[in-house]
Amino acid sequence: MEQLRESGVPFMKMHGLGNDFVVIDTRVTPIEVTPALAMALADRHRGVGFDQLALIGHGTGDAHLTFLNSDGSGSAACGNATRCIARFLMEETGKDRLTLTTDRGALTAVDAGSGLTSVNMGPPQLKWDEIPLAEEMDTLELPIEGTPTATGMGNPHCTFFVPDAEAVPLEQFGPRYEHHPLYPQRTNVQVASVIGPDHLRMRVWERGAGLTLASGSSSCATAVAAARRGLTGRQVRIDLDGGTLHVDWREDGVWMTGPTAHVFSGVLTPAWLAAL
Repeated sequence: MEQLRESGVPFMKMHGLGNDFVVIDTRVTPIEVTPALAMALADRHRGVGFDQLALIGHGTGDAHLTFLNSDGSGSAACGNATRCIARFLMEETGKDRLTLTTDRGALTAVDAGSGLTSVNMGPPQLKWDEIPLAEEMDTLELPIEGTPTATGMGNPHCTFFVPDAEAVPLEQFGPRYEHHPLYPQRTNVQVASVIGPDHLRMRVWERGAGLTLASGSSSCATAVAAARRGLTGRQVRIDLDGGTLHVDWREDGVWMTGPTAHVFSGVLTPAWLAAL
């Protein structure tokens, strides 16, 4: 770390539908990222700013990905960051199919053509103790006002189906349920409206990050919840505040497809690092 404080730390700024990330390639720049460093980096006024921090490391597949939220907490899954990094690695290696390991497990990413990237986020976790919830119960309709559905995608989710997702004051609604006692590890909170049998409008409050323009794992969880409740089929278009994702719940897992953007590359300066 002392050497890095003298030379600086390269990073990339990426986003998927406005869900934004700082990405550090630790294969090239070995660095121990502490929660304190993550929170300093997440500061949009004094740092760089992000919804999640993603680290690229060596893995048994093409790379191993590690994720931290803007509050410094860890997350096993981050779908949009996975797609962004997959696109970067595809361009780096010339491959159109990758295996990326995460704390969620091994994920397959493919070039979907037309600049789109797909990732298989794995099978959903539907049992109460896998999500996890605090006690045994039916995960389809939780004993919470609004009867939301609980789903695990490597991180916990709580999906409310409402008449108008845009009418929900998510800045107040989200924190109330992120910390609900039924979710011992906190939860991502989604509000979704059914537009048609293959079309949803969704907004999201992310655990450890707050209100975000999009969330890949939340989109997957919402698609699974809608299909389980008979509101849609297994292939859905999901319109988020930042754009549109397509989700397909197949036998081998939940596939998510959408655009990505590598906005810029930069260097964390030695002076900034030394001040931490």
